[in-house]
Amino acid sequence: MSTQQAGNKPWWKTFLTPGWVIAAILIVAFSYFAFTFLAPWQLGKNERLEHRNEQIVEAFEQDPVPLAQVLGADGSFDPEQEWTRVTATGRFTSDEVLLRLRPVDRTPAFQVLAPFELETGQTILVNRGWVPAEDSTRVPAFDAPPTGDVTITGMMRVDEGTHPTAPNHDQGYQMVYSISPGQVGELIGTDLASPYIQLLSDSPGVLTAVPLPQLETGNHLSYGLQWILFGILAPAGLIYFIVAETRERRRFRQEQEELLLDDATVNGAEPNPDSGSVEEQEGVDKQTAPAAGATAAPAPARARYGEARRNPWASAYDRQRDRTR
Repeated sequence: MSTQQAGNKPWWKTFLTPGWVIAAILIVAFSYFAFTFLAPWQLGKNERLEHRNEQIVEAFEQDPVPLAQVLGADGSFDPEQEWTRVTATGRFTSDEVLLRLRPVDRTPAFQVLAPFELETGQTILVNRGWVPAEDSTRVPAFDAPPTGDVTITGMMRVDEGTHPTAPNHDQGYQMVYSISPGQVGELIGTDLASPYIQLLSDSPGVLTAVPLPQLETGNHLSYGLQWILFGILAPAGLIYFIVAETRERRRFRQEQEELLLDDATVNGAEPNPDSGSVEEQEGVDKQTAPAAGATAAPAPARARYGEARRNPWASAYDRQRDRTR
């Protein structure tokens, strides 16, 4: 490659340095992650909470419906009908299971889960409510469910899924770590429907009703929008630094050419435009100026970024050159 060609290399080759390449890869990866995971994660949570709140509000805007309207004959249930208020007639059985130490209002508590045999012959799990733990871990005494046929009122809830921690037997009770009718059914040897009923405060058999969620969505929407904004600003910042670096290099090159021109005029020699790049011309002038008997020393080259301005992604060669000038 000739000297002239080296001085006129494409601008984009300036950024083929480890610092610039690594920065570009990290920024692209961050933006991709922000758009494909972080923002959808927060926006999805906001959407689910809004849908839940709408279901709860709708449930209290109408009268409770019979359980048979939302529960299939095979015990199936449409999750879209969660939080529907229902009434069911049947009787409680004695095979109660406890949900172990799930806090309620920041209080260590046990929730009491009881099978409820319907008039149709199906059995559904009922969350009777909660009781505060004694000494943070002990099961307190609590009232037994009513005997005989009763009509309960509660809200339909979906299966929470099986918890990774296996059930255990403690203090005379079977205990689980999530409300999963399938898992509870296996413990007590009863085939339970897939959803469960969470009793409301005015229902027979209720202890202290589990409070309903607050009708709010939190900050998930703003967090999701922030991740979208960060995903846009990160590459925009990279583009800004590329443009700024390109302008600075161009200005630096022009200033050095002007300094070489002034040098040649003082020494009585004409600058040769075909003699190579700015850096090479400058090196030649520094070597030949003393031999020519010049009385004026070449003007020192200005540092590319000054004392207080540093380019964090400049190559090691550029920084070494700036220090030696």
